[in-house]
Order: sequence, then C-alpha cells, then structure tokens
Amino acid sequence: MSEFLQEDKAKIEQLKSIIDRLAQGASPSEVKKEFHDLIKEADAAEVAAMEQSLIDGGLPVEEVQRLCEVHADVFKAGLEKGIKADKMPGHPIHTFMAENKEAKRLSRVLGRAAWLGAASIKEAAERLKPIIRHYERKENQLFPYLERTGFTGPSKVMWGKHDEIRNAFKVLDESLAASDSKPAKKQAKELAHKIRTMIFMEERILFPNALKRISEEEWAEIRRGEDAIGFAWVKPGAEWDPELVGRQKSSMYSHFEAAIAAASPGLGPENRGKALQPELLNLAVGKLPLDYLNRILVSLPFDLSFVDADNKVLYYSDSPHRIFPRSPGIIGRDVENCHPPKSVATVKKIIESFRNKEKDKAEFWLELGGKFIYISYKPIFDDSGKYLGTLEMSMDASELRSLQGQRRLLDW
Repeated sequence: MSEFLQEDKAKIEQLKSIIDRLAQGASPSEVKKEFHDLIKEADAAEVAAMEQSLIDGGLPVEEVQRLCEVHADVFKAGLEKGIKADKMPGHPIHTFMAENKEAKRLSRVLGRAAWLGAASIKEAAERLKPIIRHYERKENQLFPYLERTGFTGPSKVMWGKHDEIRNAFKVLDESLAASDSKPAKKQAKELAHKIRTMIFMEERILFPNALKRISEEEWAEIRRGEDAIGFAWVKPGAEWDPELVGRQKSSMYSHFEAAIAAASPGLGPENRGKALQPELLNLAVGKLPLDYLNRILVSLPFDLSFVDADNKVLYYSDSPHRIFPRSPGIIGRDVENCHPPKSVATVKKIIESFRNKEKDKAEFWLELGGKFIYISYKPIFDDSGKYLGTLEMSMDASELRSLQGQRRLLDW
C-alpha cells in the first residue's frame, strides 16, 4: 500500500479536494464526473488505500463517508446511461474479460515462442501460468451459482478442460526441464490453442448464460468472495461496487439464520445493538467463545473442510496457509461439484464407504509445487452411530517429512 501512496499523491490530493467541496456544500452530482475520472483506472483496493491515507492524515471519517453518496451516484448514473453492469470495472464478468484479453495476448506470445527455442518457450509459459488462477475463480466462485440454476453440464465440461490445460503446463515444464525442445515446441503450440479455445467457450457460452441466470445480488456475493482466490494479471476496478447492489442475502443462508433465531431468542430485535457478553460454547471438555474457536481452527497447521450427511459443503477453515483454493461460494455446494470430473468417482466411493461404515479413513499424499502434501478424510458419527458427514484435512507436510533425530530443547 505504501508504494501505491507514494506514487499517487496527486490522486489522493484530488480525492481530498472532492471531499472538501462536498463539505462546503457541493452536491454529489457536481463532483460526480471528477470522482468517476479518478476511480475509472483504479481498483477497489487503491480507492480504499486513498481513503485510509486521508483518515490517517487527520481527515475525519465522517468527511470521507461523504464519498459513499458520490460513488452511489456514479454507479447509478452509469446504469441509467444504459451501461450494463458487466461492462463496469469491478463486475466479475468485466474482470474475467479483462483477464481473457491478456490471456489472448500471452497465448499468441507463447505460440510465437514455439519457433524461437526452449528459453523463449519457458519465459512465455511462465507469463501465461496465472490463467490457472482465472480458472480457480470460475470453479470456486462462478460455477456454484450457476449450479443453483441447474446450469451444470457446461461448467463440468469446462472444469475437465481446465485440468487438461493444467496438465499441459506440467507436461511442457517436464519437456523443458529435460531439454527436450522438439516436443516442447509442439506442446507450446497446443497449450496456446487450448487456452484460446477456452476463451472462446467462456465468452460465447459461459458468460452470456451466467449474465442471464445470475441475479445482481448474487453477482455482488460472487465479487465479495473473489479476493479469497485471487486474480490473473488484473485487479477488479472500483466503478461497480457490490456494496451498492441490492442487499438481499442468498437463500442458502436462510435456514442457518432461522436456526440461530430459534436457538438464540436473546438475539431478537429487542436486543439488537446491545453489548452482549460472548456466549460460551459447550465443548466435550471445557467451553470456548465462538470467536476463540474460529481463531483456533484457522491457526491449526492443517486445513479443514466438512461435508454434511447430504454431501453439502458446510464449513472450511479459511487459514492463511491454505493449500487448495476455497472461497465462500462453495458453502452449500454439492461436494461432487467441488472436484474435477475425473475425481468424482473417487469422492463418491469414499463417502459411501464412510456412510456404510466400511472404512474409517482415506489417505493420500502427493508432490505439489515442490511440497509434500498429505490429505486425510475421516467420517464423523454421533453417539448413536448416525453418519453426520466427512471431515477433510490437508497439510503441507514437507517439514515434518524432513525431520530427523530429535529436538528436546527449545532452540529460539
């Protein structure tokens, strides 16, 4: 953030000037164009950084809050002019399309590099690899919302194609590492073609259908969860703001809220806004506040995910060291849809074996990006033996695997 602030002091001063004019009585419509010009090339994080800089510099928060109305005015004006939401920087489809533009360019670079030799191919392939993050965002954020509309076939096909592209990168890397330039040239051309074909499928099939089927409120939810996965080459703009879209909550959370309301009458409307003591949760041994429990789960040296008895994803620990990408879009999603098509049969077999009490664990380990990854699945039952769901645990066990001898003294 500090690098951005040093480079864009002029933008910060311009933002402060807008706020000063608002404080002096200017209406949002009077500064709307200036604000739009300021944010159209900035992403949401940069705008937030500018606002934070002004607050840190002593400007009252109440003054900065005046910008909310201006931002809403810019957003509304764009829609009234007939600009579609997906054309506004910040909308998930706008971000996907911006990434595709860069992917097209870099795939052409890779295609040309195939004629230039191994060094050029390697450099071009590395520059193109962030496209994998683009696919991960589709798989974890976009696909779950399409599945709720019954649009599952094309997304499953695409996930399989994503895996083909991931494998194509791996095969190309292996050829380059073996100094096998002849197959590498062919593989580079094929990889570039696969990526361009995927772009065509996205822009002609996936995105148009997504815009028809997904509501604005759901697009706002998608945007809020995208940062958990990350982006390829570009950052979402700030013009389309998910906080300005209708604030209806997804129906997937309604049953949880109803259950909480029924179980916690003390949190009814009459008590809202009152300072309440943290409620202690009764555990098998001892009690913990919910906040403590959440922090403990996130601090564990492994990732957790839980799939309930109906095969729906109920929880994952959002730890900073997460190995496999996760985002809020998978909550409530059928576990089969959280895996590439080639893995679905294995997932089904594990769960049915647990449900029928034929097996009590499933373990896997693999090399991934130079790390030794350990993955374990375990069935969870209640005291009566009823199947409650499956717990997945995954961790980077590289350091554990390398341990030798013993350490009996603190080495700080």
